[in-house]
Amino acid sequence: MRDADIAIVGAGAAGLSLAHRLAVDRPGGPMPSVVLIDAPAGPLKPAERTWCFWEEPHGEFDAALTAVWDTLRVRAPDGTAVAASPAPLRYKMLRSGAFESLVGDRLADESNVARLQAVVEEIRDVGDGAEVRTRTPGGRPLSLRARWVFDSRPARVLPPGRTTLLQHFHGWFVTTDRPAFDPLVADLMDFRTPQPPHGLSFAYVLPTSPHQALVEYTEFSRQVLDDQAYDRALTRYLTDELALGAHDVVRVEHGVIPMTDARFPRRAGRSVFRIGTAGGATRPSTGYTFAAIQRQTRAIAAAYHQGRTPQPPPAHSARSRAMDAVLLRALDTGRVSGASFFTRLFREVPMERLLRFLDGRTSVREDVTIGLHTPVGPMLRTAAELPRLPKYRAHAPASAPTPAPAPRPVHPAERKEN
Repeated sequence: MRDADIAIVGAGAAGLSLAHRLAVDRPGGPMPSVVLIDAPAGPLKPAERTWCFWEEPHGEFDAALTAVWDTLRVRAPDGTAVAASPAPLRYKMLRSGAFESLVGDRLADESNVARLQAVVEEIRDVGDGAEVRTRTPGGRPLSLRARWVFDSRPARVLPPGRTTLLQHFHGWFVTTDRPAFDPLVADLMDFRTPQPPHGLSFAYVLPTSPHQALVEYTEFSRQVLDDQAYDRALTRYLTDELALGAHDVVRVEHGVIPMTDARFPRRAGRSVFRIGTAGGATRPSTGYTFAAIQRQTRAIAAAYHQGRTPQPPPAHSARSRAMDAVLLRALDTGRVSGASFFTRLFREVPMERLLRFLDGRTSVREDVTIGLHTPVGPMLRTAAELPRLPKYRAHAPASAPTPAPAPRPVHPAERKEN
């Protein structure tokens, strides 16, 4: 006896997106029975996150967006700015809490979707399905069986790869008494930050009003920093580059994303699959994940409803992964300056085409054209050496909980919103 047709482990972006896709993308047929298993409150429960992505207007999650921008800007280390519109694309900011609320409300109307809070201890193939062994918040063991299981939990050890960098970021949601931000423009990369010897760093400014913005310090490097280093980097940027003046920090966001050329296995058993970051949805060269999750879960739902094995497809093409492997190695060796590399691309390639390239949606001809705007010699040298490099396993970065907000008063407008 099965408890469900499908069990989904993890109710974050990947898990909720898959449940949503199974419900809304079915071609008039019955909704499969789904159990969505989410970690209870505690260390295994991810803190609220911010996801950004680009797509056309009128997306299916637009009702939950925090902000949208039609102009993106990149600043070189000397402060020179490149600003352009990615039309017809728009850059969108989505908070995980709003996404969970929107999709949760939609799933609440589906009688075949059950929610369960429990810690998953083991998943194993059983007969023509799989068994998920869990423990409830009260400590009671609970097992359920499903025909298919989709596991979105991050791996503790990454698969073997040649290069592994960490994208680690620390952000402050700030408010100001005077107008300090242009809510029509998002600063995608501001390279007026001290650059590490291997990798790159930049600041990220996402205004939600003239008085409010998310300001993040981001590094691609081998090691994360301590809290004091992130605070110093943000304080320096707000003071020296933005000249922000008096401001309040109302929330703090922190995260670590592995950026690796390792290939993530998407199948963990006869009836068990990995999705999301665990299934290779994170783009190795950028860290963007949300849009790839939508493509991946849409394909899974289509396969299931067509009666095929619902194995997740690769989230990124082999060509995209090969280009990412070259870039990661070039950044890690220091052959390529990340700040110069990305500034030149945004200066010389049309914004819409470059965003499609970063999303893996350009043609071979477009890829070659864009490649001519990179340091060709160092990139070719790196590509030639990759096949000879050994692969190794790296420990996945721990998902650090979001630090407590800084002890500063909350802006009245922010208090009303929350």
